[in-house]
Amino acid sequence: MIRLRPAEERGWANHGWLDTRHTFSFAHYYDPAHMGFRSLRVINEDWIQPGTGFDTHGHRDMEVISFPVSGSLAHRDSTGAVSVIHPGSVQRMSAGRGIRHSEYNASETDAAHFLQIWILPQREGLVPGYEQRDFAPGAWRGTFGLVASPDGAQGSLTVHQDVRLYVLQLEADRETSYDLSPGRHAWVQMVSGRILLNGSALKSGDGAACSQEGELRLRGLDAAQLLLFDLA
Repeated sequence: MIRLRPAEERGWANHGWLDTRHTFSFAHYYDPAHMGFRSLRVINEDWIQPGTGFDTHGHRDMEVISFPVSGSLAHRDSTGAVSVIHPGSVQRMSAGRGIRHSEYNASETDAAHFLQIWILPQREGLVPGYEQRDFAPGAWRGTFGLVASPDGAQGSLTVHQDVRLYVLQLEADRETSYDLSPGRHAWVQMVSGRILLNGSALKSGDGAACSQEGELRLRGLDAAQLLLFDLA
C-alpha cells in the first residue's frame, strides 16, 4: 500500500526570513491525519534568507538530521560543535537529555534550502551529540547511498533508532528498485524532479508512505533526487 502526501497539501508558514513547508504537524500547523510515520516525526522543507536563521533554542529526546539542498548552513550547539554544511554534507544532532543550538544561513547573499528531519529515538535521556559526514560527489547517482543507520554502516551517520536513511539521484528514464523486508515500512521524500514509484507519480516536495510493499520500483521521469527512509 502506498499513501501519497502531495507537496501542495503540506502545512506552510512564511516568516519573512524563513519560508517553510511541513510534511507532518509542526509548530502552529496541526493535522491529526499527519502526525508522522512510524518513528519519523518531522520533515520540514526550509528556505532561509541570507544572513538570517534560527537563534539559539533547545531540543530534547529527538534525532535531528539536516540535509542541505542548496546554499550552506552554519551550526553551533552546546556540545561545542561548530560547523558549516553544504550540499553533499549530512548532519545528525542527538538532542538526548537536552541540547541548545543555532542554525544560520552561512551566506550574506544567497538563500539556503534544506530539509530538517526529526526522528524519535529508541529511548529518552541519551547523551547529546553531534555528527557530520561529507559524501563524495556522485555517491548517490543511480544508487541508494546510505547516509544514516543505527550502526554507522558504510561510513553513515549513527542514529539512535531502527531506521536507515538513503539518498538516491535518478536520471530521466533510468530505473532502480529497493527491496523492503517483511514487516518494514518506507517513506519516500522527493527533493527534486519527478519519478514513478510503483506506478504512482511523485514530484518535488511530495512524500509517500509505503507499507506491505515487498519491492519499491522507481523510474525517473526527469532528473530527480529523493530520500528513502527504511523504518521498523
